[in-house]
Amino acid sequence: MTHDIADVRRNYSGSSLDTATTPDNPMPLFQEWLETALEQETDDANAMTLATVDGQGVPHARIVLLKGIDERGFVFYTNYQSHKGSELANVPQAAIVFWWPKSQRQVRIEGHVQQVDAEESNRYFESRPRNSQLGAWTALQSVEIPDREWLEERSKRFEKVYEGQPVTRPRHWGGYLITPEMIEFWQGQPDRLHDRVRYHLYDQGWFKVRLAP
Repeated sequence: MTHDIADVRRNYSGSSLDTATTPDNPMPLFQEWLETALEQETDDANAMTLATVDGQGVPHARIVLLKGIDERGFVFYTNYQSHKGSELANVPQAAIVFWWPKSQRQVRIEGHVQQVDAEESNRYFESRPRNSQLGAWTALQSVEIPDREWLEERSKRFEKVYEGQPVTRPRHWGGYLITPEMIEFWQGQPDRLHDRVRYHLYDQGWFKVRLAP
């Protein structure tokens, strides 16, 4: 059975969003929306699309998980030697997008990216399940491998290496902090007349505007 995706439509009916009723700083609003998503969405409310660019200016995007948020910005963890790690080393700018269908909301964020310090990465790594810790050693992220069996054999080797002792964090694995320079909130509305409020960070602080749908 095939479907005509041109006929797939949804009429939104979300709550209103306006510059007059949003805070001067976007971070409290994001945290409020994230809390709502964590309560309403079935799974992966902290999932976000991460977009980076390579040395030729070609964009690349993938889903990662938000693992920290504070006054500095947004934190996620990955292999520093992965494709995205290489791209961020060359061009330390990124964009992330959150989509929460049940609340009919989207948030776009753009900003500068840097690695978090080793202590912060260590704290998060120690909080992970042991199998996930071992996975950070097993997975040579983005490297071509011959088959699934190769991966499973490598996993068994690291299980033996760390048998009976804590798993240490690989130096090639850790966190990135995205310091936001732009945050845009999108709230679905009927008849495609959606509400959009965009914040830009300047020297004097955050400035917000309303955008046309």
